[in-house]
Amino acid sequence: MAGGGLIIGFNWLASCKSDHGKATAAMEMPEEWFDINGFLKIGDNGLVTIMSPNPEIGQNVKTSMPMIVAEELDIDWEDVIVEQAPLNTAIFTRQLAGGSQSIRQGWQGLRMAGAGARQMLKQAAAQAWDVPAEEITTEAGVLHHTKSGKSAGYGEMASAAAQVPVPEEVALKEVKDFKIIGTSRKNVDGPKIVTGQPLYGLDYHRDGMLIAMIVHPPAFGMQFKSMDDSAARAMPGIRDIFTIESYPEDQNLSAFDTSAFTNLVVVVGETTWEVMNAKKALKVEWELSPEITREMNIFGRTMTVHHPAGLEDTSVHKAEMAEMGSRRSTIVRKDGNPENAFKNAAKIVERTYSCPFLAHNTMEPMNFFAHVTEDKADLVGPVQTPEIMEQSVADRLGFPLEKVDIMMTRMGGGFGRRLYGHFLVEAAVISKKMNAPVKLVYSREDDMTDGTYRPSYLAHYRAALDKDNNLVGFHVRTGGVPESPLFANRFPAGAVDNYLAEDWTIDSNITTGAFRAPRSNFIAGAEQSFLDEVAEAAGKDPIEFRLALLERAMKDPVGENNDYEADRYAGVLKLVRDKSKWGEDQPDVHRGVSAYFCHNSYVAQVLDLVMEQGSPRIENVCCAVDCGIVVNPDAATNLVEGGTIDGIGHAMFSEITFKDGAPQQDNFDRYRLIRHKEAPKAIDVHFVQNEIDPTGLGEPPFPPVMGALANALYKATGTRYYNQPFMGQNQRVIG
Repeated sequence: MAGGGLIIGFNWLASCKSDHGKATAAMEMPEEWFDINGFLKIGDNGLVTIMSPNPEIGQNVKTSMPMIVAEELDIDWEDVIVEQAPLNTAIFTRQLAGGSQSIRQGWQGLRMAGAGARQMLKQAAAQAWDVPAEEITTEAGVLHHTKSGKSAGYGEMASAAAQVPVPEEVALKEVKDFKIIGTSRKNVDGPKIVTGQPLYGLDYHRDGMLIAMIVHPPAFGMQFKSMDDSAARAMPGIRDIFTIESYPEDQNLSAFDTSAFTNLVVVVGETTWEVMNAKKALKVEWELSPEITREMNIFGRTMTVHHPAGLEDTSVHKAEMAEMGSRRSTIVRKDGNPENAFKNAAKIVERTYSCPFLAHNTMEPMNFFAHVTEDKADLVGPVQTPEIMEQSVADRLGFPLEKVDIMMTRMGGGFGRRLYGHFLVEAAVISKKMNAPVKLVYSREDDMTDGTYRPSYLAHYRAALDKDNNLVGFHVRTGGVPESPLFANRFPAGAVDNYLAEDWTIDSNITTGAFRAPRSNFIAGAEQSFLDEVAEAAGKDPIEFRLALLERAMKDPVGENNDYEADRYAGVLKLVRDKSKWGEDQPDVHRGVSAYFCHNSYVAQVLDLVMEQGSPRIENVCCAVDCGIVVNPDAATNLVEGGTIDGIGHAMFSEITFKDGAPQQDNFDRYRLIRHKEAPKAIDVHFVQNEIDPTGLGEPPFPPVMGALANALYKATGTRYYNQPFMGQNQRVIG
C-alpha cells in the first residue's frame, strides 16, 4: 500500500516527472494521489501521472511509452504528467534500452496497464452508482452512464478504484479507435532540454559530493605497474589517489561487464578541473599484460572470452583479415549446390568490403554518481542496462540485491555504449573506498580510448549469373576483429537456389561491443553495395532486381529459416521507388538505393547527391519504413532522420586505428564526425500504414543508408567504394 492506493506489480512489461505543458497550467496539482497500478497514479482532480519505465537515450520512449498507457486509460494527453520510473524489478520487467525493443517488448504490457486501470475506474463507478460496469463508458478522463445520466471525472473515482481488485483480463481498444497512438506529441522533456535544466547524469549533484576520474593504460595489452603520485597529491583540492580493481578475478561477469582495463588509477578531488590537472601530474609506469581468459554469463549461457597478449596494430589486423577472408571458413548455412553453380556460371562478380573500429562518442561521456555506505549503495546516472548492472554492483560490493538502488537520468546519447556499465561498478568501488558520495566522470579522451568499440569487419562476396543474367549462386564469407557480422538467414538467403554463408573471427584484446544496429551497421552496406554491382552486371534496374528476388522468396522460398518477411521487405522497396520517383530523369543528380531488414523492421532508402568542385553534396534521402504501428509520428520521423545522418557520417569519415595497441584518435580533432552543413538538405520519411504491432526503429534506419550512399557515389564518380570510411580525414561533403 502506498499513497492511499495499491501499487500492483503487473509484471506486464517494463516501463514510468517531467512536466507536460498544459497539464500543470490547466490544473493545480492534486491534494492527494491514488496509486492505481505500478504504471500510473490519479490525482483527486483528475491529473494522471504515468511512469515511463525504460531508460531514455534520446529515442523518446519517455513520451511514447506513456502515450500507450494513456491511450488505453482513455485520458486527455493534456492532463498527463510523465515521470521517469526508478529501477524496480518487482513492478517492471525489461527496464533496458537496447536492440530497439522498448516499444516492441512493452506494447502489450503498457496497453494492459492503461486498460486495466480504466476497468478498475469503471468498476468503482459501477459500485458507486449501483449500475452494471459494462454500461459505463469513458472519454477523455470522464466516466459516463448514459441511462442514468451520471458522470464523474477519474479523480472522483480514483480513491475507490485503488481498492478494486486487479482484473485478470481486460479488453484492449481496436486500432481504429486510437486517439493518442498515431498522433504526434512533443517530447515531454523538451522544455527542460532547451532551457538547460538539469536532466543528465553530468548535471546530477549532491551536497558533499566529490569528483573522481580514472587513468587507464595508454594501450590495449598493457596494465598498471607502479606510480609516483607525490606531485599530484600536493595539488589543490585533491583528496586521494589510489588504484582499484573493478572486476576481481573471482567475480561473476555478465555480458555487460565488458571492460578492457580493470586495474585503474583513481584521482579524487573537490572539482573536475582540479582532478583533471592532477591527472596530468601523475607519473605512471605500465607493463605488458598477459593473455586473459574469463567466463561471462551471456543471458544464461556461459561463454569463455579470450584476450590475447600483445600490442595490436591496424595494419596487422588488415593483413590478418584479408588472409582469413580468402580461405574456407566455418559454414553457417548452405542451400543447394553453390560450388556447382559457380563452376557453371556464365559470369561471376566478386568483391571485398571492409570497415574500421568505431567509437560511440556519445555527446555526454560516461559518468555515474555513487554513495556507498555499510548499509546501502545509492547510484544515479545514465545507463542503458540498470537492471543488469544492479546485480553487477551487488556482486562487486558483496551486497544483497535489495541494498543496491539505481536511479536513471536522461542520457546524452547511448548507441550501445551505455549497455556496458563498468563505470557504475567503478563509481561504487571508489565511493566505498572514500566513504563519501562520489561522481565518476570520464573525459572525452578517457571515453574514446577506453574501448568497447564497434568491431572491425571484412566481407567477401561472390555472385554467379547464368547466361540469361539470372542470379543462380550467392556466397558470402565474412568475419572481423573480434566477431563476425554475418546474418546467414537474412536476404538474399531464401531467394537464391544455391547459397553459401561462412564466417570467421580473430581474437583481440581490444574490447568491442554493441554499436547502433550491431553487425548490421556494416553488413547491410556491404551487401547492398554488392547487390547493386550484381544488378549492374546483370543489366537490371537495382530496385527491380531486388524485387524479383523477393518475389521468389515470397512464392517459393529456399530453406525454412529465413528471418525476414519478403512481402514487407518488398513493400518498403516499392514505397521508396514510388515516393522518390525512381526512374525519372534528374539531370546531374546521382541516385543510390538500399534496403535492409533488422531489429524486426524494414527500411529502404534512396539517396540523391550532386557533385560540386569534385566533392559530393547530399540533396535528399527518401526513406520508406515498415515498423508496424507508429506510436508518435514526429518522434519516429526524428529517429529515422537521426539514424540516416548518423549512418552517412560514419560511412564517410569515422574510424579508430591502432599502433602498438594505442588508439590513434582520442578527441574530435582526429576523429571525424559529420558536420551540420554536410547533412542531407532534406530527408523525406514515409511509413507503411498497417496494424502490425510496433517493431524496432532506433536502429533500422542506420545500416542501409551506407549502401545507398556508396551506390550514389559510384553513379557520381564512376568509382566503387569498398572500404569505409569512404572519404579521408580532411575531405568534406559540400554544405
